[in-house]
Amino acid sequence: MNKHFYYFKKLYYALGLILIIVLLGTVGYVIVEGWGIFDAFYMTIITVTTVGFNEVQELSTVGKLFTAFLIITSFGTFAYAISAVTTYVIGGDYVKYYKEFKMAKKLENLSDHTIVCGYGRVGKQAAHDLRFYKKKFLVVERKIEVSEGEQADSEAIFIKGDATNDMILVKAGIKQASSLITALPKDADNLFVVLSARELNPKLKIISRASSYSSMRKLRIAGANNVIMPDTVGGAHMASLVVNPDVMEFLDLIKVSGKAAVNLEEIDFQELPEDLKYCTISTLKERAVNCNVIGVKTKDNEYTINPPEDTEILPGTKLFVLGNPDQIKELNNTFRIKSI
Repeated sequence: MNKHFYYFKKLYYALGLILIIVLLGTVGYVIVEGWGIFDAFYMTIITVTTVGFNEVQELSTVGKLFTAFLIITSFGTFAYAISAVTTYVIGGDYVKYYKEFKMAKKLENLSDHTIVCGYGRVGKQAAHDLRFYKKKFLVVERKIEVSEGEQADSEAIFIKGDATNDMILVKAGIKQASSLITALPKDADNLFVVLSARELNPKLKIISRASSYSSMRKLRIAGANNVIMPDTVGGAHMASLVVNPDVMEFLDLIKVSGKAAVNLEEIDFQELPEDLKYCTISTLKERAVNCNVIGVKTKDNEYTINPPEDTEILPGTKLFVLGNPDQIKELNNTFRIKSI
C-alpha cells in the first residue's frame, strides 16, 4: 500500500464519500430532470447540506422522489464525511499523521546508520555521543512518553515500539544499517534483539549491554560483536583513576576526531589512496603530517601496538593514528577521509 495513502486514508475516505454523493446527485438530476450540469450540481449541494433553499426549477414527481431518496441516503453519510474532515484537520490528527509520514520518508532514505535500542541511561548516552560525532542513528523506544518528549526536542529519529519485535527492527531499516546498539535493561531482551538482528543482517556490527558475566558469553554466542557491562566499566575506570590518575585523565582527553587536544583517527585500508596501499608505515608517515601510528589491526583481528616502520599495510588492515586536531584535519584532507 502506498505510504502516502496509508497515513492519510481517513481523510481520503471522507473526501471520497463527499465526491461520490455529489456525483451521484448531479448525474441523477441530469437524467431524471434533464437539467444542465451546473443546475444539477447546485441542486445536489443544497439538498445534501439541507440548507433549505428553493429548488432550482420545478421538480417532477420522479424528481421529488429522487430528491427524497438523496436526502435520506446522503444525510448521515455527508454529515459523517464533513465531521471526519473537520476532526482530522482541527482535532490534530492531520499533524500527527503528517509527522509519521515525514518520519517514514526519512526512514526510506536512511542507510549505513546505527540503531539504538532502548533510551534509558545507557541508550541516551550512546545517542548523545553518536550525535556529537555526527553519525546517522535512530532510536527504538517502547515508552511513548519518552520518545515523544525527545522527538519534540531534537531532530533525532524515534520509533515507538518493542525492539524485540522483528517488524520494528525491519521498520528501523536494520537491513540497511551498519551497526546496532542494544541497551535494554533486561539481558533476556538484549539477547533476543541480538539473535533477531544477526538473522536479519548477518553483516551488522552489534554492540550489546549486559548486566552479568554469564550473559556476556551468551550474547557473544548469539552474535554480538562487543558486549559491554556498564557497571563493570564504570567501576574499573574509577579504580584506575585511583591507581593511575594521570594516565586515565590523559586517555579521557583523547577523542575520536573531536575537539580535544589529542585526537585518535581510524584509517581503513580501503580509505587509503591507491599509491599508498601495500606500502609500509614509514612511507605512510611521510604523507601523514607527523601523525603517530600507534596501532595496527590485521584482518585476523590481531593488534600490534607501536608497529615497526617496515610493517606493510595489507587488505583488511586498520591503522590507529594519534595527533592534534590540526594534524588529524590535514591527514583527513590528504587521504580524502570524511571527518566527523
